[in-house]
Amino acid sequence: MKISEVSIELVKPKDGLIGFASMVVDDGLYIGSIGIMKRINSEGYRLVYPNKKVADKAFNYFYPINTMTGSFIESEVMKKLTLVMKTNESIFPY
Repeated sequence: MKISEVSIELVKPKDGLIGFASMVVDDGLYIGSIGIMKRINSEGYRLVYPNKKVADKAFNYFYPINTMTGSFIESEVMKKLTLVMKTNESIFPY
C-alpha cells in the first residue's frame, strides 16, 4: 500500500481533538476527515475514523480492517503531524 499527499489541518483543541488528516491511497483513493485525538491517559495521539450515527447505531464510512494497515496509516499521519507541529510550534503549543 502506498500513502501519499498526507495533509494535516490543525484545529482549536476541543475534547481532545487537535486536527484532521487526509491522504491519497495507492494513487487512486482519497480519504479524509480522520480525526487526530490527544490520548487521555498517556502521551501521543490516536486516529478516529469518521462515522455517522443513525438512531442508536454508528455506521463507519471507512476504517482499516487489519492491524498492519491501521499501524501503517497511523505511522504516516504521525510523521506528517510531527512536521506540522514543529512548523506551527508557536501557534499550536500542544
